[in-house]
Amino acid sequence: MNRARSARPLPVSVNGVAIASADIARETQHHRSEDPDQAWALAARALAIRELLSQEADRLGIVAEPLDDGEGRRETAPEARLRALLDHEVTLPRATDAECNRYYERNRHRFRSPDLYEVAHILLPKGPHARALAERLIAELGGAPDLFAEAAARHSACPSAKQGGNLGQIGPGQTVEEFDRALAGMKPGVVHGEPVETRYGLHVVRVDRRIDGRELPFEMVRQRIAQYLDETVHRRALKQYVSILAGRAAVTGVDLAASGALVQ
Repeated sequence: MNRARSARPLPVSVNGVAIASADIARETQHHRSEDPDQAWALAARALAIRELLSQEADRLGIVAEPLDDGEGRRETAPEARLRALLDHEVTLPRATDAECNRYYERNRHRFRSPDLYEVAHILLPKGPHARALAERLIAELGGAPDLFAEAAARHSACPSAKQGGNLGQIGPGQTVEEFDRALAGMKPGVVHGEPVETRYGLHVVRVDRRIDGRELPFEMVRQRIAQYLDETVHRRALKQYVSILAGRAAVTGVDLAASGALVQ
């Protein structure tokens, strides 16, 4: 049950321009939170920042033509003006090769191809006897792994039963999270000691082979690093710009210095 707000929120305004409660309520759908007070505060802050930027665009006489992204989506007029304002006012230096290389050297462990696993499993649909059967199969196959294909053909509810339970090579994200976690801790040739439970049922799992990921060279990840660094600089510069505008404005009902999304 959601708790009621402890106090009526203060009216939100920017330089005397009020932001309607109904508009804030609609905006909350873009700021998901289990705490309704937090969702309200984030929504109010986002609208206050948009109003602050819109007023600055008016002051500077910013005019912009809405752009199309090439996939049928077109900016609204207000979105175009805010984009043009930020392009005009916020200087964004691009990450250099040297900066990208320094980040790469400090974070080499992050730039690896994923580990791959050759996996077989037996899928048992959930039911009153599924766990007992899974545990029995694990005990039996632990001592006789060569019988895995026969057991899969007899018991598995997965189409892979026709191939002895063989799923081929699997990498992170190709299956459900619980399955990924189980594979990461397994040794090749060993049946997992416990049934792996997912939304599909209970799995008896065997890893036949593990192919370790390799470190990716700088040339392969340079663009990804540059994009990350540029986005980090963009967020920092935008936050600083909003803080400068907020410092010159009369803002009520919302703290524009708080953390959170700046513009959506």
